[in-house]
Amino acid sequence: MTLPDILNRLAEILQINGETLVRYGARVVGIWLLAWLAYRVVRLAASRIEAAVDDGDDSITTLRERRGQTISQLLRSVGRIAVFVIALLLTFNVFIDIGPILAGAGILGLAVSFGAQSLVKDVISGFFILFENQFAIGDVVEAAGKSGVVEKMTLRVVVLRDLKGVMHVIPNSEIKVVSNMTRGWSRAVVDVGVGYEQDVDRALAVVRDEAARFSEDQEWAPQLDGPVEVPGLEALGDSAMVIRSLIRTQPGSQWNAAREYRRRLKIRFDREQIEIPFPQRRVHVQVDAAAPDRQLKAAGAAGG
Repeated sequence: MTLPDILNRLAEILQINGETLVRYGARVVGIWLLAWLAYRVVRLAASRIEAAVDDGDDSITTLRERRGQTISQLLRSVGRIAVFVIALLLTFNVFIDIGPILAGAGILGLAVSFGAQSLVKDVISGFFILFENQFAIGDVVEAAGKSGVVEKMTLRVVVLRDLKGVMHVIPNSEIKVVSNMTRGWSRAVVDVGVGYEQDVDRALAVVRDEAARFSEDQEWAPQLDGPVEVPGLEALGDSAMVIRSLIRTQPGSQWNAAREYRRRLKIRFDREQIEIPFPQRRVHVQVDAAAPDRQLKAAGAAGG
């Protein structure tokens, strides 16, 4: 079908009678009604996926739940685009034969593909990210020099939200290395300084006792993945002896657990009168005793 044929066909359409208008209108309405129903089915399937992986515990989001949310969001995104494109093509086909147009579009598509190589790379990279389950919605990751919570994933981009609330949209082809901080299990490293005048063995005993109490706490135990470890004296700093604790937690719970653990250590140290020092610097000043005499002689010489 040539361009003049298409124009003639459009001219005929504009001069259609009432019966033809009803027939064409009914077909178009039917197409978009089916498209609406198809998208409703897609959304229902996505909701069923989320419901199937929901364990009912809102305090901790499991890997299975995050994976389900990722697949659900991707299904909605791809389904919406697919339904719209198919409905649009069927609508065009009501008025004109789009077969020759689609055949001719192959050459145009080949030309466009050279300019859309980055888009193709994004889609391929996005497919492997999803297929390999590198991360999911709700994970805290570092990718392409940005870090934050994964808010959205598509075959083209990943959307991160950092602690400042800034949204980062990263093309999938730009993601070379991913650091996932909430996959499998997480760990918080808590260092606390103790003054050099304190008894180090007593300080270690207090920290280990508080670590055991924290590990057995009914409120926090479900968020931990084992007892808190206190390896011992980690370093001898400029102004403090550093005692390190390792808190292995459920994915994503390491930050809250570390905050609560530090709070408990501070209260316990105050009760045990163990000092947490602040950095200090001792300055030695050397005074030259002969300096005043030289200054007086210089002043006398200037006056004489």
